[in-house]
Amino acid sequence: MTTYPELAMIIAGERVSGGGRRTHAVVNPATGEVIGQLPLADPADLDRALEAAQNGFRVWRKSTPQQRAAVLTGAARLMLERQEDIARIATQEQGKTLPEARIEVLMNVGLFNFYAGECQRIYGRALVRPEGQRSTVTYEPVGPVAAFAPWNFPIGNPGRKLGAPIAAGCSVILKSAEETPASALAVLQCLLDAGLPGDVAQAVFGVPDEVSRHLLGSPVIRKLSFTGSTVIGKHLVKLAADNALRTTMELGGHGPVLVFDDADVTRALDTVVPHKYRNAGQVCVSPTRFIVHQDVFERFRDGFVERAKAVTVGDGLDPASRMGPMANARRTEAMDRLIGDARTHGANVLTGGERVGNRGFFYAPTVLTEVPLDAAIMNEEPFGPVAILNPYADEEAMIAEANRLPYGLAAYVWSEGARRQQRVAREVEAGMVGINTTMIGGADAPFGGVKWSGHGSEDGPEGLHACLVIKAIHEG
Repeated sequence: MTTYPELAMIIAGERVSGGGRRTHAVVNPATGEVIGQLPLADPADLDRALEAAQNGFRVWRKSTPQQRAAVLTGAARLMLERQEDIARIATQEQGKTLPEARIEVLMNVGLFNFYAGECQRIYGRALVRPEGQRSTVTYEPVGPVAAFAPWNFPIGNPGRKLGAPIAAGCSVILKSAEETPASALAVLQCLLDAGLPGDVAQAVFGVPDEVSRHLLGSPVIRKLSFTGSTVIGKHLVKLAADNALRTTMELGGHGPVLVFDDADVTRALDTVVPHKYRNAGQVCVSPTRFIVHQDVFERFRDGFVERAKAVTVGDGLDPASRMGPMANARRTEAMDRLIGDARTHGANVLTGGERVGNRGFFYAPTVLTEVPLDAAIMNEEPFGPVAILNPYADEEAMIAEANRLPYGLAAYVWSEGARRQQRVAREVEAGMVGINTTMIGGADAPFGGVKWSGHGSEDGPEGLHACLVIKAIHEG
């Protein structure tokens, strides 16, 4: 079997080199062991990336829709062929189970194929004018994009950041997470092997604040696309404002799940519990605050705890594992802090609430109940394998709790009543709402939030149009 360093070397090729540079240690979260050293970019590297992006944009903006589509479909085919190798790299870098990593590859395949079709549908329009006059509206690529992707979806996030700009005719500099570099490079390599000109897409890794300030301070960059925490997102928006950059911001969440007294409780539990502990809860749209009607609370609570206890935690490469480790030591420390604070405030810990084993970053699937609103975990995104279950008296109180926080990314509603489904979906403040389902994403559907969860959308036609600017042309 090919080892991680060998795979990383094969994928990265000569696009990342060492030679006395600062480096970042890449760690396997299942063992805590260092599996590679990543060279970090210096200012000269970033300047070369900017120059390449500028040159790449001059070329790629003139490409035909057919050329762009051919690259995207070619990359999708290569990702499918390389699915097992790419998935194994992601599991070793990030920790998620191998089946989850395989699905992540398929997400990219679907997205790239969708964007290949959308290349043909960048429609403008002709306006009605008197004879002798002509006015048209056209869409043009915005320009070089600085795209920052986090570690929690080490394949899917880079795919989103690369796919839309390339489909629109832009160049892109991808700054993916230093914790998961080979996963991102695997996606980029598929695009290059499919015929994408080398200057159109670059990958850089470095000290995050140094890289962001350097790239966003350059007049070359015309757009920022960021996925990550609200705190960092606000910081980057301020930097982007200095050059009036276009921005797409997919920030944090604190996913409310409203479970009403007319819900199919068994179906809800069978659906939401696996979704809660997917990727060890390190998912921006993870269901987190379970807002449960008091009439079904005990049944929902008991069923949730039973299922949470049955989740097998282990190395993501082990076929028996249903939840892998957390991605890094910072996340286990955050879990200890938030759950400890909840205990101090009187919350009940019905299962979990502790680390698992003596190596790696494993944390037990956790269920908290009767958690007061002033506990930190009720107000901060936990981003981990912890579910918060609280009872509520009626629909009005449940909606009020769902909307209490400044976050508005994803929300979930469980009810069998059609009118209630429509009413609650309208009242809940979120960019995406799942009704009796946790499947809220798709290549053809916009993905994004409101309030502190960001603005703009990825995926769908909206994701492509986020990389385009409108031009009105008037002829007399």
